Amino acid sequence: MILIKNSTLYAPESMGMTDILIAGRRVIAVGKNLLDENSVKFPLQLIDASGLICIPGLIDGHVHIAGSGGEGGPSTRTPELKLSQMLEAGVTTVVGLLGTDGMTRNPESVLMKVKSLRAEGVSAWMYTGAYQVPTPTILGDVGRDISLIDEVIGVGEVAVSDHRSSEPTDNELIRLAVHARLGGMFSAKAGIVNLHMGDRKNPFNPIYRAVEQSDLELTQFLPTHCNRNDHILEQAKEYGKKGNIDVTAYPEEFKHEAKNASAAIAYLIAGGVPLEHITVTSDGNGSLPFFEDGKLVRLGMGSSKAIFNTLLELVRNEGFDWEDAIKPVSTNPARILNLQKKGRIEEGKDADLLLLNEKNEIEYLFANGKMMIEKGLIIKKGTFED
Repeated sequence: MILIKNSTLYAPESMGMTDILIAGRRVIAVGKNLLDENSVKFPLQLIDASGLICIPGLIDGHVHIAGSGGEGGPSTRTPELKLSQMLEAGVTTVVGLLGTDGMTRNPESVLMKVKSLRAEGVSAWMYTGAYQVPTPTILGDVGRDISLIDEVIGVGEVAVSDHRSSEPTDNELIRLAVHARLGGMFSAKAGIVNLHMGDRKNPFNPIYRAVEQSDLELTQFLPTHCNRNDHILEQAKEYGKKGNIDVTAYPEEFKHEAKNASAAIAYLIAGGVPLEHITVTSDGNGSLPFFEDGKLVRLGMGSSKAIFNTLLELVRNEGFDWEDAIKPVSTNPARILNLQKKGRIEEGKDADLLLLNEKNEIEYLFANGKMMIEKGLIIKKGTFED
């Protein structure tokens, strides 16, 4: 058992100086003066967290964990996510996916990477499918994948309003969403459709048409990259009042080409979008291609560290309190993706938490009750990491 004493806890609600008791992978108690460590009769690891802020582990719901890319040829395929990349970013849960390349890559490779990350101690799920429609699956249908494979929670990222999209018809998008929804119903999962949003004008129109022509709700879809340009962000203000939207935390060197994630969140909230409708993801290990006149002119790679930077920017630059800053990077994705044991620090939840020092650096990180970072150093690395 592990006792974390005297942390300043945001669960995400502000709870002041609080103790947290962990047993196995779960939080079993939260409160003040939980135990007298000198009188207990069982092995107990004590961590004095005085002066440290404790927050839930971050959830990065859009990561190319098995690599991505290739728009510039074979040499531009991005590498797999390393465990240490997750941990240094404060991320304890990822949702993996394919992306542009559903032709030379397959969902089976993502599934095995999910299993690998789980074996290394963190939490991982995945979307079946890719940009293309018909989209690649493992069992022949997105609904079957979601229903029968524990690790699969939805389908994505399916591309719309983008020059790399396969241009799904309204009926194709409806059928995809209905099958995902049914798969989610049968397996008590989100069954959500993650949509890559491109640069086209009126990018949300495919979603609106799908909802208008069916019994689907906007919440069946989770459009991402909603801050990739000014016109999609402007339209996201209206969409986000009824549906959920995901903004991408781009690496520092790309922030002049897309709206900064923290500034985008503040802009959306000022425009009337409820904070509870917003999530932040990193597009980690995904390629970030930029085209001019149909030609690739620049290529970079997403990083999970950007999601942690966004959390800090919400506090430092946008005036958010910790309670609200935590929601789009942990609490909201846990709810929207139906990850029931994640996103909060409370009795019965998985013990995924970060302890931050006065410089807002990660002093300790726990994933599923296991210490992964201790006194600022990563103590658990992937199998083939130095």
